[in-house]
Amino acid sequence: MVKEVEIDLQKYLKKYFGFDTFKGQQQAAIRNVLNGNDSFVLMPTGGGKSLIYQLPALIMEGTAIIISPLIALMKNQVDAMRTFSDLDGIAHFLNSSLTKNQIVQVKEDILSGKTKLLYVAPESLTKAENIEFLRLIKISFYAVDEAHCISEWGHDFRPEYRKIRPIIEEIGTSPLIALTATATPKVQHDIQKNLGMIDAKVFKSSFFRANLYYEVRLKVNPEKQIIRFIKENVGKSGIIYCLSRKKVEELAETLLINDIKALPYHAGMDSATRSGNQDKFLMEEVDVIVATIAFGMGIDKPDVRFVIHYDIPKSLEGYYQETGRAGRDGGEGKCIAFYSYKDIQKLEKFMQGKPVAEQEIGKQLLLETVAYAESSVCRPKMLLNYFGEILKETCNNCDNCLNPKEQFEGMDHIVTVLKMITKVKENFKADHVSNLLAGKINAAVKSYKHDKLDVFGIGKAHDIKFWNAIIRQALVLHLIEKDIENYGLLKMTKEGKEFLINPVSVKLAKDHDYDEIENDDIVAAAVASNSADPVLFQMLKDLRKKISKKLGVPPFVIFQDPSLEDMSIQYPIIMDELKQVVGVGTGKASRYGKEFLELIQRYVVENEIDRPQDMIVKSVVNKSVNKVYYIQSIDRKISLEDIADGKGLEMKELLTEIEAIVNSGTKLNLDYYINEILDEEHQNEIYDYFREAESESVKDALKELGENEYSEIDIRLMRVKFISEMGN
Repeated sequence: MVKEVEIDLQKYLKKYFGFDTFKGQQQAAIRNVLNGNDSFVLMPTGGGKSLIYQLPALIMEGTAIIISPLIALMKNQVDAMRTFSDLDGIAHFLNSSLTKNQIVQVKEDILSGKTKLLYVAPESLTKAENIEFLRLIKISFYAVDEAHCISEWGHDFRPEYRKIRPIIEEIGTSPLIALTATATPKVQHDIQKNLGMIDAKVFKSSFFRANLYYEVRLKVNPEKQIIRFIKENVGKSGIIYCLSRKKVEELAETLLINDIKALPYHAGMDSATRSGNQDKFLMEEVDVIVATIAFGMGIDKPDVRFVIHYDIPKSLEGYYQETGRAGRDGGEGKCIAFYSYKDIQKLEKFMQGKPVAEQEIGKQLLLETVAYAESSVCRPKMLLNYFGEILKETCNNCDNCLNPKEQFEGMDHIVTVLKMITKVKENFKADHVSNLLAGKINAAVKSYKHDKLDVFGIGKAHDIKFWNAIIRQALVLHLIEKDIENYGLLKMTKEGKEFLINPVSVKLAKDHDYDEIENDDIVAAAVASNSADPVLFQMLKDLRKKISKKLGVPPFVIFQDPSLEDMSIQYPIIMDELKQVVGVGTGKASRYGKEFLELIQRYVVENEIDRPQDMIVKSVVNKSVNKVYYIQSIDRKISLEDIADGKGLEMKELLTEIEAIVNSGTKLNLDYYINEILDEEHQNEIYDYFREAESESVKDALKELGENEYSEIDIRLMRVKFISEMGN
């Protein structure tokens, strides 16, 4: 053990790393290690955790054992340590990637005293020959990096991390450091308990990073939004995270054909390609990496300027760590997540079939993510609250702060929530409390006989969603908290108890309302959100009406509203540009396009408009391959159910693909299928309806023709037939 009075840490910091000063609590944590004490280090990405074990390892006698989860991460750390020393043997890793000869060399360097840091994976640590070898050497201390992997509530749980404590005891105990960049109070408690270091000194830095901008966007046409964003930030480095490997490949390809230097990265690629793509990103040969969460652990690229989540992540811990890779140099860092409740439902489906305990944990973590996405509270405030930190002021650098939602007086609502939590003896989670407040009876409410409580339904003037929002804001205000041992149970804080006795005025904000968008409206919502030119849009509608009268067809047969709206954003003036507009293919463009292009060209010249031509999104080749497959299958009169099965689609999804083909001007004959499900009389009734209809809306058609008489699929099939025959 080294006495702290003998150590001039500034001198060693300068000698080994060339720095003049320590960051945050680094110095205090290092002194604690040097004094032989256990340490729990909780610092955000880029906060300088590694130095807390690197510097003491170089100073102390013996070899420090660094337990780390990823081979790539170990290699990066070892390479980095060797740059600070003229001895290659100063740092080594011991894992499955080494040959027998390399393992012999590593062990020789350790036994000779050259090696100060040995990086091992937990799996390597459990091997009998490694345990036997490590018992022969002097171990200065153990450091467990990425320690959140110990907890089932952490975002990257690894069962082998649970075995670390027993193995340490088998090898021989020494001081222990646990380090992580993300840990909720629940995860921190799990780590300390599992590693047998409940009494460890805790060094916790603030998770607030003022340079990061946070935004959540509605997931409508995300590819288009992403391309627009990247082209507005030309030359800047960025990471885009997707949940599936398939989506990573598709999105990387879409970016490439839209002249964006991008590469994919996921665990399914061979290691040479994967590490090659990572190196190209680090060496700035490409601007964007599209990746699964496998990318980024230990990647020290300080100038990542944006992190985009194409899919909402499974947990806020994972989200925080991934966004933490932006702006590590203190410069600009934009963190944008796309959110659709459909994605949450997909993630819930994936959990089915897993053990019940795992499902329960996964569901709770997803609920936290939903709460974050839908909340209108300052985003960093919400995130920091999740990690047990209170941010007193708002950040003024997130979508919710820069575009605040309508506020209302919340004092009485919070009092109502606190009373309900007290009434059920602080033994229930937010969803149960919200059900009681809104007066909703479900199995849990019945089984606890809570529908018999005198306060049941006390807040039934509002729905469950409203009460969930109040609970979330009460958590951020630290009037209530979630229990650590039984995660999710709502407990009153000291401040909450005081608030109940002496309530004060509190301004609360309404949550975002991300309602599901119907098929008919989804493209319209996307283009509308991109600020269509209202004057041009009206002129295009007038022209469409004039042509429809001349040809004797309904206006929507010529071009649908989303196409006109997209024209009034893109301002196409030549045929190739028109073909890139939403819902316009070669057929429609050549049949009806000439007059529309002439009108737009006149309008652009007269109003001196700069056209955003970089925003035309080119489609991936795969889509045209699929399109050919659908057309050929229909030509061969293959049942639509069989076509859908062949591509792993639901019938409604296949219809969306068929509608896109017909709406863009290709003729399809579905009579062979329609005749099987609808008689002639019913076909004529729907056909005649669309002949006179003002709009192509399925909802309107069902209302007019009768929902008991027809299904959504009947109407959509006949609409395809009508547009194909009348317009193509």
